[in-house]
Amino acid sequence: MSRISVRGFAVASATAVTTVGAVVGVASGNTQPSGDNLEATAADATLLADIPMGEQAQIQVSSLTQQADAQAAAADAAAKKSAEESARIQAAKTAEAKKAAAEERAEKAREEAEARANRDAVRDASSFAAQSSYTVAQVQAMARQMVPADQFQCFSNIVDHESSWNYRAQNPSSGAYGLVQALPGSKMSSAGADWQTNPATQIKWGLNYMDSRYGSPCGAWSFWQANNWY
Repeated sequence: MSRISVRGFAVASATAVTTVGAVVGVASGNTQPSGDNLEATAADATLLADIPMGEQAQIQVSSLTQQADAQAAAADAAAKKSAEESARIQAAKTAEAKKAAAEERAEKAREEAEARANRDAVRDASSFAAQSSYTVAQVQAMARQMVPADQFQCFSNIVDHESSWNYRAQNPSSGAYGLVQALPGSKMSSAGADWQTNPATQIKWGLNYMDSRYGSPCGAWSFWQANNWY
């Protein structure tokens, strides 16, 4: 028998007499006909047994090769998709890091510009006309113009505790003198010869001292709070 003509025989022989089309179909991922279509399909099929023995192995190898090629293609597609997703995630992380760095640089630039503006806004001690005496309000007004705005409150806190804004204040036991209670008071001569009578000169010296020793008046105030001196 070289042709299948009986439905029952075709069904019974479906797994035993693999057709050439079925072999290729499995390799390419196509499904086999089923049910009522099996007889019609089988009627036009060539049995593996009808193919010369020498060619059967070649057909089977070809089928397996096609199947392996299909699996390799699927694996390559999956690997490509995975690589693309990894690249997308990495690109998103890189973009986020660049954004954060740019924001940090912008904030730093803003702070530096603000600090420069504060420095540019302050007045030097020599810009104030000398007077025979000064009220507390006048001394505080001078300090506001000489001390950077973001540091004034810290500077004021120290002067409040040290001299209550009395530029002639003198500690009878230690000899500390002036608004910031320099010890000895003569240290302030580095800022001006009129250190005993000019609060602007005392403010200039005190600000320089706080900046050089503690980094800023607020640094000096933090130390003062912890130690009750600076």
